[in-house]
Amino acid sequence: MKLFSHAHATHPQWRMAAAMVLAQLRAQMALPDHAASPPLALLYITDHYAEEAQAILEHLSAELPEVTDWAGTVGVGIAANNVEYFDEPAMAVMLCDLAPDQYRVFSGVAPLSASGREDGSDGFEAHTALVHADGGTPEVAELITEIAERTSTGYVFGGLASSRSAVAQFAVGSIGTLRGQGAATGVFRGGLSGVAFAPSVDVISRVTQGAQPVDRERRITEADGNQVFRLDGEPALGVLLERFGLSLDRLPETVARLRTLLVGLREPEEPSHRPGPRPALRVKGQFGADVLVRHIIGLDPTRGSIAVAERVPEGGYLAFCERSAQAARADLMRVCAEVREELEPEEAVMTLATAVSAGESDASPLGARRMVGAVYVSCAGRGGPHFGAPSAEMQIVRHALGDVPLVGFFAGGEIAHHRLYGYTGVLTVFTAAAEAT
Repeated sequence: MKLFSHAHATHPQWRMAAAMVLAQLRAQMALPDHAASPPLALLYITDHYAEEAQAILEHLSAELPEVTDWAGTVGVGIAANNVEYFDEPAMAVMLCDLAPDQYRVFSGVAPLSASGREDGSDGFEAHTALVHADGGTPEVAELITEIAERTSTGYVFGGLASSRSAVAQFAVGSIGTLRGQGAATGVFRGGLSGVAFAPSVDVISRVTQGAQPVDRERRITEADGNQVFRLDGEPALGVLLERFGLSLDRLPETVARLRTLLVGLREPEEPSHRPGPRPALRVKGQFGADVLVRHIIGLDPTRGSIAVAERVPEGGYLAFCERSAQAARADLMRVCAEVREELEPEEAVMTLATAVSAGESDASPLGARRMVGAVYVSCAGRGGPHFGAPSAEMQIVRHALGDVPLVGFFAGGEIAHHRLYGYTGVLTVFTAAAEAT
């Protein structure tokens, strides 16, 4: 597997941006370490181009006839290696060097079946999948779980399209569509689409949280739907007010503080977990990927409950938290380091840490596997503005991973495992065997 070609550009006219992208791609495809005829393309556009999604797909498809399959979506911002495009017209494309039997594009007219086969006869096994979804789709979280169940690992990654205008997804598959669906344009509104990958496609995926706990983790001892009635046996509203020195008699002050507070929810521990004390969450600790961060959306003084924007797992755990740029930066560096450590021999880890701390962003992976491409999906509320400077989030990724082909978008919700997250980043790296030297 060779390096994935990737390109990105901004211009008020989409045809000019497309011309710049195509020039970059063709130059890379002519290089010996890049594939000359990659069949799969990932396409992300900002919402400035959303109304022209169909024309953009048709133009790029005609200019890149070697590409038979397309997937992607629209975001209020898009990402590429070392750069973010927010509030400006832009597009990014990555061409993936995968064999046709290593992936399947799926959509509403070409669904991924429970067996992992689209036509029931080709024997394709879905190992994991990149998923794009329209957040306005009813029960979208349940549909994400269903897609995850159709993979052998139960792991999917991706995000919800985000747009201030039209919402669009790209999904063109060379194996065609279901009979009776008519002609498909390749641009979809609503539902889910994406690319499923076979077991032979090696990926490393990590979730990075953007919120920091500001209280200890508490057991949810009584809940119903999205209402939390008791935490550690105490009225949930009373716990909240006492912990943060708030009062319903000073409602404006309380409402202002609640706007800065979130909750981190964790499912009950499985019975198969090892016995012994549960590790406590430090007040200044970090959430793991098993925590979903959600808004507080209401208080009920009559019943002493709080309402959150998620079904609450009775018997699970809740920690009050708030967004933190410092915590987000530290956690992003952590997941990037974990990716590098999986690729590199143990003795190289200290060398990498020294290089990253010194700002040597172009250090190359040294292990038995190498990165050939990456997809990064981040919350639309993150990006450079949250990290303190334009493109700061993607620059952190570049400093940690090096010069890796990367595209992605800023989403209305991030998908990882079988869940829909918020305020997170989902980094997925495609790897291949290192070339002999």
